[in-house]
Order: sequence, then C-alpha cells, then structure tokens
Amino acid sequence: MLKNNNTLFESVYDQHHPMVLQMCLGFVKGDSSTAKDLSQEIFIVVWNNLSKFKGASSYKTWIYRITVNTCLQFVKKDGKVKTVPTTEIENKASVAEDGSTENNNIPQLYKAIGELNEVDRLIIMMVLENQDYDCISEVLGIKPTNVRVKIHRIKKRLEIILKSNNNE
Repeated sequence: MLKNNNTLFESVYDQHHPMVLQMCLGFVKGDSSTAKDLSQEIFIVVWNNLSKFKGASSYKTWIYRITVNTCLQFVKKDGKVKTVPTTEIENKASVAEDGSTENNNIPQLYKAIGELNEVDRLIIMMVLENQDYDCISEVLGIKPTNVRVKIHRIKKRLEIILKSNNNE
C-alpha cells in the first residue's frame, strides 16, 4: 500500500508542482525562495492527506484548495510580506491583452499581482495557469459568470497598477 501511495504522490507531484509553485509566486509577490518553501509545505500536506482524498473533486482542484489555504495562512501570519523582484520566474502566461510578454516584464507582473487582494491574486494566478472558468468557479465557490466579471476587473486593475509602477 505504501508503494502505491509513493507512486500516486510522485504522479500528483509531477503533474501539479509547476501550478503550485506559480500560485505561490503570486501570493509572495515573486519571492522564489519563499514560494519554493511554501510549495514544499503544500506537498507535505498533500502527502499527509493523500489517503484521505475522497475523489469528490479532481486532484487538481483539491491541491488548488490546499495551495490557496496554505498561502492565505502564510500571508495572514506574515502580514508584512516584502516584495522581492526576481529575474527568473518560471511563467509562461501573461495577462496582457495581446497574450504575450517579454521575460523582463515578468517580475513587474508579479509585483503588480502582489498588490491585489488575496482573492484577486488567486483568481489571476489561476488565469495565468490557463484554468477555465468552471475550474476557477469550483475552487472559489462562485458562478462562472461571476468569474468572468472578476477576471475582467482584475485585468483592468493590473493595467492601472502596471502603468503607475512604470511611471515611478
């Protein structure tokens, strides 16, 4: 049974680690060291609770919830999370309307995401992970139409933040 759990955990880890790390980066404003620590904590929780997973949702949704809860606890506990821009962030997506960004803008994007409230950070990180509205709505417990509206507002807010940060 332990061998099955090890194999299952390895599979779950391999599939979902990039998503978890990206979510963590968004919550800690691009601080890659802290994001790696948080992702390790998350997968410790996953390992400890793998046998309790009932299959009511997908592993991805379950891990999203663990990630969000762990990150929110971290942000609340460490109320003064500092912005640490990084030069290398593993991110393949952008909120720019044309769908592209240059690598040198990624730290600015994470800094801007860090200025959003916690729920908006979660939503935009899921968008960056190319999650569909149904998945986001399931994790948040809101309707997909509300997700669309929230995403539109978050993108507008990020545009404003990015413009004001560039003017500084």
